[in-house]
Amino acid sequence: MRPFHFLVQASFPLLARGLLYAPAYTARMPTKGVCMQSTAPTVLVPIADDSEEIETACITDTLVRAGVAVTVASVAPGGRLLCTMSRGLKVEADVSISDCVGKVYDCIALPGGMPGAERLRDCEALITLLKTHAAAGKTIAAVCASPAVVLATHGFLEGHPATCYPAPKFKGALPTGWSEAGVVVSGNVVTSQGPGTSLQFALKLVELMVSKEKSDEIAAQMLTARAA
Repeated sequence: MRPFHFLVQASFPLLARGLLYAPAYTARMPTKGVCMQSTAPTVLVPIADDSEEIETACITDTLVRAGVAVTVASVAPGGRLLCTMSRGLKVEADVSISDCVGKVYDCIALPGGMPGAERLRDCEALITLLKTHAAAGKTIAAVCASPAVVLATHGFLEGHPATCYPAPKFKGALPTGWSEAGVVVSGNVVTSQGPGTSLQFALKLVELMVSKEKSDEIAAQMLTARAA
């Protein structure tokens, strides 16, 4: 598995390392430290065109820092790996979602963003994976619009307290009502509210996948607070 890349396309001059780059400069920034050990916890992060980039970055970066083996999978048609995110950032996935069918991960974590969450919702391969993992008691996690748009639509939140982005249409989709907590853990389901809670969401996944001690360590390094 190769690390996925952020492809940043600047529409304005960019000053970096003392050099002024021309407009439309494209920078390739590979993530570092992706853990390749077979004993490491494994997390699948599906993305689509119009997924939320802050949430995607927070999930992947934080988990990699904790030594988790992260696979970013594109649900784009035709096996396309390069996705244009909700604010125009381009992210190249590791694999297509079709390459993940039949595999088992310790967690599947969904970023939000609209209509990215709808694209995740409508991906048959992803929903099949989620159903298999839910039946096996594996962790299923979602942030922002995805708890309502993906998990609630396909019945994964039945009987589970949950939260999501606090827009009325999303809050109303949660079967047990909306929680004002930034991060909610209920059994094997983890939900969170949006970009501003994404670090706490990711740190909670570190706690569940690795340990509370590792989550505390990463939070201290990031100069942020962990969710309770």
